[in-house]
Amino acid sequence: MSAVIEVAGLSKHYGSMNAVTDVGFALDENRIHGLLGRNGAGKTTLMSLLTGQEFASSGEIRVFGASPVENAAVLSRTCFIKESQKYPDDFRVKHVLKSARWFFEGWDEEFAQQLVEEFRLPLDRKVKKVSRGQLSAIGVIVGLASRAPLTFFDEPYLGLDAVARQLFYDRLLADFAEHPRTVILSTHLIDEVSNLLEHVLVIDDGRLLIDSDTEELRGSAATVAGPRTAVDSFTTGREVLSRSGVGGLATATLSRLDATDRAEARRLGLELEPVSLQQLVVQLTTGKAAS
Repeated sequence: MSAVIEVAGLSKHYGSMNAVTDVGFALDENRIHGLLGRNGAGKTTLMSLLTGQEFASSGEIRVFGASPVENAAVLSRTCFIKESQKYPDDFRVKHVLKSARWFFEGWDEEFAQQLVEEFRLPLDRKVKKVSRGQLSAIGVIVGLASRAPLTFFDEPYLGLDAVARQLFYDRLLADFAEHPRTVILSTHLIDEVSNLLEHVLVIDDGRLLIDSDTEELRGSAATVAGPRTAVDSFTTGREVLSRSGVGGLATATLSRLDATDRAEARRLGLELEPVSLQQLVVQLTTGKAAS
């Protein structure tokens, strides 16, 4: 499997503010990747760098083997949908979809019209008059129907209600199965998308915390619970993300436990519970590892 995106030593500064700091990773083709983190963590800046909309302060970016900056060959194969997507003031919904045909070689008009019906979009209404949910629907329709080899969704679905978001996830997964491409979803609604993601990047304060396949990540993290003395003994020398306790009982969440670690926990009489992707990301990004 070849890498569509390769990043090394990437940083972006705005004056004295470090938006992205020394980030490096590679993303394989034909997978759904998650870019996860809190609001303001640097996700949008990173996506803007990967799509050539921002210049890096330092470091290297390769998309389809070349720099994306002012590179028509790269950008013609890329679709970037933002939450704050802007359109000309006089555009109607139908104008957005007609324009998209010219930008994306793989545009599927039949699929686009199916999505228009499912999301109940008013084609003749001016874009500036549509609701936030309808504006979000325009973005996800363009992103899905573009069939671009590399598609970025920077939380454009936040304006959708829960039913419409689920429709988006269902259509994305079904269409991806028939037309594989590289998809990058930026979101903080982690529980909703966790079953879609094959690989995740977790970013916080502009720094990359996790670069891992989702199943590996889920399988390695765990919470141990039991007598405080046993929990303290087990966690000594291991990376603890969080801990809590009441009286003589305690729990601790650890990021990486292998089979030997788990056997040791059971020998100490500790209970082991899996950690959801959302729990893991929250604990990684809301404070330093517990001492």
